[in-house]
Amino acid sequence: MIDEGKTEDRPQRGGLYRPLGNAEVEKIVEEALRILAQSGLAVYSQTAREAFRRAGAEVDEATLRCTLPRGLVEDAIASTPSSVTLFSRDGRHDCVLEGNRVHYGTGGTAIYVLDPDTGERRPSTLEDVILNARMVEALEHIDLFTINVFPNEITARDDIDVNRFFHALNHTQKHVMGGLYSMQGCRDAVRLAEMIAGGADALRERPFVSFISLVISPFKIDDTYGEITCALAERGLPIVTPTEPICGTTSPVTLAGNILTHVAETLGGIALVQSVRKGAPGVCGSVGSITNLRTMDHVGGAVERAMINAAVAQVAQHLQIPLYSTAGTSDAKAVDVQAAFESAMSSLLVAMSGANYIHDIAGLMEADLTVAYEKLALDNEILGMCRRVLRGIEVSDETLATDLIIEKGPGSDYVAEEHTVRHMRGEFFVPRLANRSKRKTTGPSPEDSALSRAVAEVARIRQAPVREQLSESVRQEIRKAFPRLRYGEGATAEREATR
Repeated sequence: MIDEGKTEDRPQRGGLYRPLGNAEVEKIVEEALRILAQSGLAVYSQTAREAFRRAGAEVDEATLRCTLPRGLVEDAIASTPSSVTLFSRDGRHDCVLEGNRVHYGTGGTAIYVLDPDTGERRPSTLEDVILNARMVEALEHIDLFTINVFPNEITARDDIDVNRFFHALNHTQKHVMGGLYSMQGCRDAVRLAEMIAGGADALRERPFVSFISLVISPFKIDDTYGEITCALAERGLPIVTPTEPICGTTSPVTLAGNILTHVAETLGGIALVQSVRKGAPGVCGSVGSITNLRTMDHVGGAVERAMINAAVAQVAQHLQIPLYSTAGTSDAKAVDVQAAFESAMSSLLVAMSGANYIHDIAGLMEADLTVAYEKLALDNEILGMCRRVLRGIEVSDETLATDLIIEKGPGSDYVAEEHTVRHMRGEFFVPRLANRSKRKTTGPSPEDSALSRAVAEVARIRQAPVREQLSESVRQEIRKAFPRLRYGEGATAEREATR
């Protein structure tokens, strides 16, 4: 069953893949509450410990351990908004995180890219932040931009955040989400967004930026992330509290043990947000995966990763808390068959689970260390197919066409029928990169492959005029306020700044 209205306006809804039974979901929640009450979290931020203490937690200053009574966590779940909207600046790509509605975006803060000119892996730069933002702006199935690469040329820790967020916001109108590297960076990123919005109240009313904190597995909130979480919660801005337990290293090796760790840790983050400010827009998060037991490395493309995240989505829907999840990643070292099947498998499973915002789902490879622009374009096409699956099959008198079938009778075709004309453009997903044409030569034609078309798509976006999304007056104001801003070599802003 699908919502009424135009096809393109219907929310994408999952809930089709449910790896857990209802009793299992309830069991996991019960056990998570028991862990937080009996074992708790190690909290290295004094502000966070004081917030927990005021909310009723037991705080041991000698060990920095905070144990959270069941009632505290249940109150936090109840006071967390069940719906959080991540606004776009143009209003065309707002993402409503609630229930089993699904949205897709980038992520990962990779430290490498596959260079689109040479194909070689190199450290990512500020110019890659800009190009990724431009790619997301152009790719129709990617709903928001989680800043997905690290500007390696910026070495001062306090300068990282303002540069990443400024260039992201200057090159896409879609919602921008990102992690933060320091308290100064947090203050700068919020101030930057407030300048663009027209003030703190305007930003809080329609937040077009959101921020990622982290509960560090197993069960730790460090000083920086704790302080950042408290500062953002106090301001009432959307804050994600994801966790990244890895089977066999930072969580039990079993999928069930990992899911339980996920739920307990992220609920600890949600409890912190609500301990600071009741009703603050907190979003729980699920990022972890499994371990390659031969090397003890993190694995990005495992199908079990998708199963874990789908299960956490079920728990989040049971608790009615918005969820930030993970899919679409691969351990491939090149944009190849492995990258395609690993990404497609996990993207579809987690989308079908109804996870609200699935980040990392476009462009990431090599165990989340590298972004490939061609993969970003190919993943956009995979997401188009995921959208078609979630749209489902509409069954009505119009779509069944029973009277038409009877009227035509045996042996007739439907090519020229008005019914065909009415539905032919909206019924199917039509790919732009996949090659559905008949073979034109006796041998392979690599220039007409999906990968070659993805390369051309990246080139088209790169060669298009750079369109800055912030007005000249706002850019000038920001440059005066943040003299530490730097510009990628190809950025229009740099040309303006050096006139």
